[in-house]
Amino acid sequence: MSGKHYKAHEVSCCIKYFIFGFNIIFWLLGVAFLGIGLWAWSEKGVLSNISSITDLGGFDPVWLFLVVGGVMFILGFAGCIGALRENTFLLKFFSVFLGIIFFLELTAGVLAFVFKDWIKDQLNFFINNNIRAYRDDIDLQNLIDFTQEYWECCGAFGADDWNLNIYFNCTDTNPSREKCGVPFSCCTKDPAEDVINTQCGYDVRAKEDAEQKMFIYIKGCVPQFEKWLQENLTVVAGIFIGIALLQIFGICLAQNLVSDIEAVRASCLFT
Repeated sequence: MSGKHYKAHEVSCCIKYFIFGFNIIFWLLGVAFLGIGLWAWSEKGVLSNISSITDLGGFDPVWLFLVVGGVMFILGFAGCIGALRENTFLLKFFSVFLGIIFFLELTAGVLAFVFKDWIKDQLNFFINNNIRAYRDDIDLQNLIDFTQEYWECCGAFGADDWNLNIYFNCTDTNPSREKCGVPFSCCTKDPAEDVINTQCGYDVRAKEDAEQKMFIYIKGCVPQFEKWLQENLTVVAGIFIGIALLQIFGICLAQNLVSDIEAVRASCLFT
């Protein structure tokens, strides 16, 4: 019998429980996002009438919670259970899934830079499409109002874009009281007013352009978004780089743990 002793390869507990701890938080956030999305759909009666999902002409913000929550749930589950149970399949799935997301983000960033005009046109189409559906969904309405208030804008390229909405257009056949108006979120804010005047946009587009400036924001949301992006480019770039580094870090840690687990299993075969 040989007196030589070989040191067995061990799985790093630090890496294992770091991945587990990080992903259980990620998984819980995913559950929370899914819960919020399903609750919102329940409040709107979508869960009791699934066919109504396709009825909305614009973008339903609930989809954002459901998609992001679903991705976080799947990633968090795979990373959490994979690390805890030392399951190489789940850890490899976690790495590949995270790698695909990173690749898609990188591709989207490059395409957005190369095809800036096309992105601008698509953003214009997206906003106008949602202007048409403004009154169809309360979540979409709140999203548009928040956007117009935050960026101090109105419509995609101007207040006249609200002619696309059946309640706000200026046609003679429009019986709505909001005819030739805009939503209250287009109105310039008076610091002295404590209560929001939701009727401040009524009939405002029937006035002369010079007079409109006294009551509503004239600039569209697309140019205002471009301006905001240019002014905050460093912060936005920093956020995206930080997210990318976290993803690369997660992939490397998961692969390192997989290598440790496979090395331990291999060493067990020769003992």
